[in-house]
Amino acid sequence: MRAVVQRVMRASVTIEGERTASIGRGYLILLGVGASDTRAEADKLWGKLRGLRINEDADGKTNLSLADVDGEVLVVSQFTLYANCRRGRRPSFTDAAAPQLARELYEYFVELVRADVGHVATGTFAAMMQVELVNDGPFTILLDTDDL
Repeated sequence: MRAVVQRVMRASVTIEGERTASIGRGYLILLGVGASDTRAEADKLWGKLRGLRINEDADGKTNLSLADVDGEVLVVSQFTLYANCRRGRRPSFTDAAAPQLARELYEYFVELVRADVGHVATGTFAAMMQVELVNDGPFTILLDTDDL
């Protein structure tokens, strides 16, 4: 699994002109599911992210976790995180999970987040979405379960 995690002041998802999800201070997580991923990767990814200290304390140091700042989370499925651009000019997405597996693991990941976070919003799986955010910092990190 891969995740682009952005620390945000606020973020939202709009589908067909209607805002369908929004959060205040917290994390926007763009989540990609790989073809060989299982629930173990989802557990590993959320386990790392849940405790990651990427929020600033009173001294401006990144010492606080999401729970420490009572943060919110917006999770958006993003299969394009598995784009392979090594050959040619058109990306290949063969490393991304098939839609059925991707949906299952995306929903499982969201369940894990909801078990720990008070306000969790989501995009709509496989929908065309417009994602808006106000990045805090900016602070953006990439997590890949192959590297954790």
